Amino acid sequence: MTTAYDPHAFEPFAVTVDLAVFTVRGGSLHVLLIRRGQEPYAGAWALPGGFLLPRESAETAARRELAEETGLSEAVVAALHLEQLRTYSEPDRDPRMRVVSVAFTALVPDMPEPAAHGGGDADRARWVPVGEAGEAGEAGETAEDLAFDHALILADARSRVGAKLEYTCLATGFCPPEFTLGELQAVYETVWGTALDRPNFRRKVLATPGFVEAVPGAARLTGGRGKPAALYRAGPATALHPPLLRPTEGHRK
Repeated sequence: MTTAYDPHAFEPFAVTVDLAVFTVRGGSLHVLLIRRGQEPYAGAWALPGGFLLPRESAETAARRELAEETGLSEAVVAALHLEQLRTYSEPDRDPRMRVVSVAFTALVPDMPEPAAHGGGDADRARWVPVGEAGEAGEAGETAEDLAFDHALILADARSRVGAKLEYTCLATGFCPPEFTLGELQAVYETVWGTALDRPNFRRKVLATPGFVEAVPGAARLTGGRGKPAALYRAGPATALHPPLLRPTEGHRK
């Protein structure tokens, strides 16, 4: 029975979602940022996100906000690898009121620059190298730290993605539907910031059941003098057995 329950006995608070969306562009790990068009932090760069609607799950809200604030199509957003990162609930993280945020991280293959629709909180969206995410200003703009506690969320998300590459097939989420093993290796090197031994990487990938599948008869020229590289696609596995551990020592890119 809930008749004796008084919902007004507790101070209300809002729930939002924030998204750390990563891609690999030009050999560098990028994150999707939006420029806020409203207070608080008007003009500052932030992770995409927004408030949950009353009859909406956190994941539904995350995909809706991503589409609304970036201009990415619903089909693209629906196909993204999206997973919950953690909950951020410090009492003063938002100057408007008590706001608890459920953060998500997503991986996408390289794609054109997004375009915010101009509605909601965002007036612009762009891909920014992760190392420059706190310096997203361009000519004529003032580069400032990310809004709210988004720098912390971004750091946590990057750490999560790097760790999950060791034990899951998450790296294929950065790749196009058909990719070479060199392209897959480039994902690991970019996210980990570590150069990998090519023959050893290839051996481990091909020896891991269900990690990748060869595309019969398909190959791609890679610009080198050797024969065209074979093409692969993501296999049915979700976890790596054995794990593909990052080197403990080696050249840092």
